[in-house]
Amino acid sequence: MATGSTSTLPPSFCFSHTPLPFLSSTFGSSKVRQSKRFAVDTPPAVVVVRASTKSRKEGFADGSNREWDWQIESERERDRERREEVNRKIASKKAISIILRREATKDVIEKKNKKGQINSKKLLPQTVLEALHERITALRWESALKVFDLLREQLWYVPNPAIYVKLIVMLGKCKQPERAHALFQAMADEGCQINHESYTALVSAYSRSGLFDKAFALLEKMKTTDGCHPDVQTYSIIIKSCLCYYEFDKVQILLSDMNNLGMKPNTVTYNTLIDAYGKAGRFAEMESKLMEMLLNRDCKPDIWTMNATLRAFGGSGQIEMMENCYEKFQSSGITPDIKTFNILLDCYGKAKRYEKMSAVMEYMQKYYYSWTLVTYNVVIDAFGRAGDLQQMEYIFRLMKSERLKPDRVTLCSIVRAYGRAEAIDKIKAVLRYIENSDVMLDTIFFNGLVDAYGRAGCLSEMRDVLELMNKRGCKPDKVTYSTMIKAYLSRGIDDQRVQELEDIRREGAFA
Repeated sequence: MATGSTSTLPPSFCFSHTPLPFLSSTFGSSKVRQSKRFAVDTPPAVVVVRASTKSRKEGFADGSNREWDWQIESERERDRERREEVNRKIASKKAISIILRREATKDVIEKKNKKGQINSKKLLPQTVLEALHERITALRWESALKVFDLLREQLWYVPNPAIYVKLIVMLGKCKQPERAHALFQAMADEGCQINHESYTALVSAYSRSGLFDKAFALLEKMKTTDGCHPDVQTYSIIIKSCLCYYEFDKVQILLSDMNNLGMKPNTVTYNTLIDAYGKAGRFAEMESKLMEMLLNRDCKPDIWTMNATLRAFGGSGQIEMMENCYEKFQSSGITPDIKTFNILLDCYGKAKRYEKMSAVMEYMQKYYYSWTLVTYNVVIDAFGRAGDLQQMEYIFRLMKSERLKPDRVTLCSIVRAYGRAEAIDKIKAVLRYIENSDVMLDTIFFNGLVDAYGRAGCLSEMRDVLELMNKRGCKPDKVTYSTMIKAYLSRGIDDQRVQELEDIRREGAFA
């Protein structure tokens, strides 16, 4: 090999006379050149087709048709791109049309809510159903019923049992049992099948409002109606409502009835019982149901069981019992969650076990448990109760830096702490923060504000809270007036102002 040459390939390979495929397909045939001359007065698409036809009939020098196949494919690709562009424009026009129709439908729905009389019967189904779902989720029952009336007026409307059931459940949560019953009747009148689910929804509506006679009567009717027999879920719903109203005798009747029907409580039923008995301080019944649950092979304690038990013992100040239960549940394989740690923090904070509270916080940090709004509220309340305003304010700033929005519980704890410390300037700073936010306040918050001003002796500001409540749409209750009377009497004031507040409180109690 000559000096300076860097090639290691043989000469025969470098200078091979074998034509490359694309060269042979382009220049290997005179007949193809003729077809190119023919292309002067012929449209490109026709040329491609004719050339391709000739190449298939007569072939090329090396028997290859690759160049013309490439041209055909290129033309097809351009056609596809043109079609896609046309389709995109059509889709864009359709999208704009749909958006405009959706906006028009929303306008009609809003007008229906305000005026109550709209005759449009060709609204978009998806938009109407979305508007109905949003109102059901937000428990805006009056607006939801108006949208449902609009839905039933549409030309495309077909009765749907699932929508009726959702509305009945919503009305039950909003304590509107008579309206729920009216929807149940309308459901039957429209030919919808009345099944176990619809009966259970109506039973829930009655029991949530404390109308247990009607709920029990409906339960008996379910037993004799084919395809509508009550199940464990039906009984669990009624039992939960009875426990909310402290109707423990009725709970025993329902449990006996389940036993007679050969129906065993499930984990949800037991968790409901354990939680309710614990909140009511009936620890004997709570422990009895917990043992019964452990003996039932079909039911196993879960994280809800653990949290309900810890909350019951810890909330009543039985810290050692709470810790023992925590260890036993954990040793049985139940892993604590963020709610568990929130319960522990709250119980330790209220029991003033701040060192154990710090240990829980360190554990959460070590194992990367992210703090929730509830966690921040619990810790802020604990520092406020302890009088450590500096730490409380630090946690509040940290909460806002994490982009967690304070709620009425957060602000109530802060105002209560400032009230104990008689830090009036800081209370006014909180009120300025509230004015620039959209936090939803309630009567409980304002009662705390009245108490804070009363403790500090700011009686004029305390009276102004009533006007602030009126602006926020909150009505004073018996606690509001009692707190104000107590503040006046603690300052040795027993004049016409106290008498007026006494009269208002009596009138409210009578009403």
